[in-house]
Amino acid sequence: MAQLTPVSDFLSVAGQISAEDIAALAKEGYGAIINNRPDGEEPGQLDHETAAAEAAKQGLAYRYIPVTSASISRRDATDFHNAVLRGPQPVLAHCRSGTRSYMLWSAARALFERESPLKLVAEAAVKGYDLRALPALVDKLEAEKG
Repeated sequence: MAQLTPVSDFLSVAGQISAEDIAALAKEGYGAIINNRPDGEEPGQLDHETAAAEAAKQGLAYRYIPVTSASISRRDATDFHNAVLRGPQPVLAHCRSGTRSYMLWSAARALFERESPLKLVAEAAVKGYDLRALPALVDKLEAEKG
């Protein structure tokens, strides 16, 4: 099973998951999976269509919001925020290492819940995630608004 890191009461992040992980997540009571990893990043990774089919088979909601660190947009942060807060919970979001998923959640919290990016960077560091790029990302996403 992939290593899960809780980031809130209703969201955890992880690196790449397998079809077996999806079944285990369903058994553990997860309600949804968000895949933030573009298909084909690495040979052998589970593609989003196969993952979506397995999630449906297991009764889990599934969202595909592929991003790279350099390509995260305001729309991505909005879609991620809505998927976490408006869908079944708890949610597991994953990418290669969990960092992009954590970055999306933190960006959404900074944008829509007005939380301090520096506080969010510190929170993530305690959990082993380097989100030092978050303040610059939030500035970029704020500029997209106008």
